[in-house]
Amino acid sequence: MKKIQDLINHIRTAIAEVYEEPEASAIAFSLLGHVLKLSRLELSMQRFDVVDHETEAKVEKMIARLLQHEPLQYVLGTAHFFGLELTVNSAVLIPRPETEELVNHIVKAHQHEPDLHILDIGTGSGCIPLALAEVLNPAKVYGMDISEKALEVAHGNALKYGQPIEWLQADIFEDNIPVKKRTLDIIVSNPPYVLEKEKAQMRRNVLDHEPHLALFVPDTDALRYYNRIADVGRKLLKPGGRLYFEINEQFAALTVEMLEEKQYQQVTPIQDLFGKDRFVEARWPGVGNEGKTL
Repeated sequence: MKKIQDLINHIRTAIAEVYEEPEASAIAFSLLGHVLKLSRLELSMQRFDVVDHETEAKVEKMIARLLQHEPLQYVLGTAHFFGLELTVNSAVLIPRPETEELVNHIVKAHQHEPDLHILDIGTGSGCIPLALAEVLNPAKVYGMDISEKALEVAHGNALKYGQPIEWLQADIFEDNIPVKKRTLDIIVSNPPYVLEKEKAQMRRNVLDHEPHLALFVPDTDALRYYNRIADVGRKLLKPGGRLYFEINEQFAALTVEMLEEKQYQQVTPIQDLFGKDRFVEARWPGVGNEGKTL
């Protein structure tokens, strides 16, 4: 039987053809820590402890999946997001750090506002509405997705944290969204925004395993989802309500222009930690050119 230290080295060596250092070491500690339910510090302190055959066998199966370029989060079945440990599988995108930045921005902007009503469009694992519900304590939160399997994952995550989020299975391009007009303070969305032609630049662990429905848009219609969600926002947002997007940095200026054409105000691109235009915020005034409520 192997010791913890030996098994960590074995994992690193076994996945070296797929993951270089220091990523291979980080994966090895994460994988074994998950299986043994030990922190990285505890793994180091107990590095001479012997691991049983059952654990070794479980680790070997996980290594085999990693060698197929399956993302670590899917192999473990969990992903960490804004202090939450969420269940994830191939039905949902793995939550990204950039999306945590978006959530953090929304929290700072609305942390002192009571009784918020929030809709997340394209919710996937439910990471955005769950994080906002945990921190902002809103009055009502909806998470919407076209995928039934994704909503099953999101519902399970909500049960884990005891959040009464209302999950909506609906197609954003159809007029069947069961939310009353002028009731929302916030609409947030991280919709598909990767162009089809950008597939060649993506790593296999993303391209081969994460849901394409949640990733890609046609090269000829980059703002497909943003246009539609902006139109939906015109109907569902309260006067003064806010719309938040995560975007493809290439199309920040076009997204701003589109929102302003649709009469949104205070349209602002926001940079991520790497200085890229990654988000856009806009305010719905609720009054059209004729001075009538739209």
